[in-house]
Amino acid sequence: MSAIEALRLPAQQDLSGFVTLLQRLGVPHRVSEERGEQVLWVPGEALAGQVRQLYERYPEGDAQGELADLQVEKASAPTGFLVQLRHSPITALILLLTLVVAAVTLLGENFATIRWLSFQDFSIHGDYIRFVPLSESLAAGQYWRVITPMLIHFGILHLAMNAMWYWELGRRIEARQGGVMLLGLTLTFALMSNVVQYGWSGPSLFGGLSGVLYGLLGHCWIFQLLAPNPAYRLPKGVVVMMLIWLLICLSGAITALGFGAIANGAHVGGLLIGCATGLVGGALARLHR
Repeated sequence: MSAIEALRLPAQQDLSGFVTLLQRLGVPHRVSEERGEQVLWVPGEALAGQVRQLYERYPEGDAQGELADLQVEKASAPTGFLVQLRHSPITALILLLTLVVAAVTLLGENFATIRWLSFQDFSIHGDYIRFVPLSESLAAGQYWRVITPMLIHFGILHLAMNAMWYWELGRRIEARQGGVMLLGLTLTFALMSNVVQYGWSGPSLFGGLSGVLYGLLGHCWIFQLLAPNPAYRLPKGVVVMMLIWLLICLSGAITALGFGAIANGAHVGGLLIGCATGLVGGALARLHR
């Protein structure tokens, strides 16, 4: 079932109350921005008609609680996930690349493959690992190394958690600012978080999307503070939870408990650059409004 345009309104019009109403009623929907307008999409024409009628009566939502017993007929769409994929091609592409790399590298076990994607080339000598200076790799034209560590994951849990959060945050940015912007932010956050991690720990083997994820989180967080919109409204407590997790990792507790080394530099670097892009993007969006 394809997504249908239910409403098209000026970008400066506040849809937050009506979106909250749709969320409370359990109506599947998403909001995108196109050429200075915000568009509300729902799966199916029948549901779109109901949403339009609902908006005519309650454009600011249900502030008085009048709709406590209202039942909206939801579209039963088993293809909902396919619809989301169709509307989030860049998010899906990055995750597909991540899954392919996870399979090729055997989730961190195939060092012969990992060495071509790691920040620095390396060779293993018994119990020791020798890193090739990054300058030599860049001189040989291996510029992809500053980006590709984001695709390397060590273990199924590492992959699952990062993929889940990228799907959640990536789709929001792609719906609000477009796929080109999401791709640009992803590559920028990967570059910056990898460079910071290298400066933080020196030559080491690291990887994962977590630095990018903290960048996406910071971007959505600050953007939403400056220019509120439904796409970037994260569930309550998500930002606090992620910041607390960052502090726990920085404390060294996770490593001390034997769960492996944490790329704290990548997390911090990603969060800072993400907050910076969110500040710029949110300020521009606020100015546009």
